[in-house]
Amino acid sequence: MNINSQFDSGNIEVINATDPSNISLAIKNDSNSEFKQWFHFKLTGQAGQDYQFEIINAKECSYVDGWKGYQVVASYDGEHWFRVPTEFTEQQTLLFKHQLAYSSIQFAYFAPYSYQRHQALVQSAQCTDSCQHQVIGHTVDGRDIDLLIIGDEAKAKKIWIIARQHPGESMAEWCAEGLLERLLNEDDALSRSLLNEAVFYIVPNMNVDGSIRGNLRSNAAGANLNREWLEPSVEKSPEVYFVRQKMLETGVDAFIDIHGDEGLPYIFVAASEGNPSYNERIAALENDFRTILKAVNPDFQTEYGYPLDEPGQANLTVASNWVGETFDCLSLTLEMPFKDNANLPNDETGWSPERSYLLGETLLNPLYQLIEKLR
Repeated sequence: MNINSQFDSGNIEVINATDPSNISLAIKNDSNSEFKQWFHFKLTGQAGQDYQFEIINAKECSYVDGWKGYQVVASYDGEHWFRVPTEFTEQQTLLFKHQLAYSSIQFAYFAPYSYQRHQALVQSAQCTDSCQHQVIGHTVDGRDIDLLIIGDEAKAKKIWIIARQHPGESMAEWCAEGLLERLLNEDDALSRSLLNEAVFYIVPNMNVDGSIRGNLRSNAAGANLNREWLEPSVEKSPEVYFVRQKMLETGVDAFIDIHGDEGLPYIFVAASEGNPSYNERIAALENDFRTILKAVNPDFQTEYGYPLDEPGQANLTVASNWVGETFDCLSLTLEMPFKDNANLPNDETGWSPERSYLLGETLLNPLYQLIEKLR
């Protein structure tokens, strides 16, 4: 029996692995940070053998309520991810078990989105007529910060999409891939019509370093990027610094920041109602966006979400608040679950890369219908 996490997005500490029926594990902290919840490891064992795992420090993780009702994901081929029986025990450990069908299997908090796939997405996108790729800066570890510009920059409407500020929220990049690939589909009439009116600026992965390091929320320096937007620095949060700088050059007419939520088993958006300059025009755009998205994709709902900010009390270190306040535009944070969509559950996969991808495709529908109202 062998357990290994020394690969892209790997994270686990083996405490005891002498008995297949009683394997003890622990999740490591993010780089230079106290956050922890993401895990990803590979077991190589014997087909037909039962294995039981216990993550003994689950109660010390950043979002303990996120374990309630949660099911671990697993894959034999790295493509199809399925859920395995999981229990958050009375001792607040995470217990899950599985009988191997083949000798090797991966387990993870959510289906990973690899750096290799990220690079392939960027490279293939730039090969289309309507897309250009720019490297707008470098991460703490020196990796490229990739920006994809879709459409003609001379167009009046500027739409920004960013994903995966929190690297463990890999569903965000699956979602961004769906949006991007639909936007690049020359046979899609809605996408072509959108690009007649607007140019898209897309950052598929804001936190490449954290993704590779197996972090939940932090970059290589230990910064939570979604708390860096008011005063980012090249040393601590270059990912935000360079994207923010580019936004100030281009302007923004609509912004979506794509995330995942550990606790809530729903798809929802958080808006900018707490911003000091919030007004009726922005409120109407937010309501219309929700109504249209709910109509075209029943995975989206409006009943459950985060508590509303009080007027003037928004945290402007958060991306969607800072962008909305700075550019007086529609600015939203989209959240998806690590668990399942409680309104439309799928026992085999839970919330999945495939559903995240399809949600990304449908995000273009409200943008298309609201394009004339954005400014």
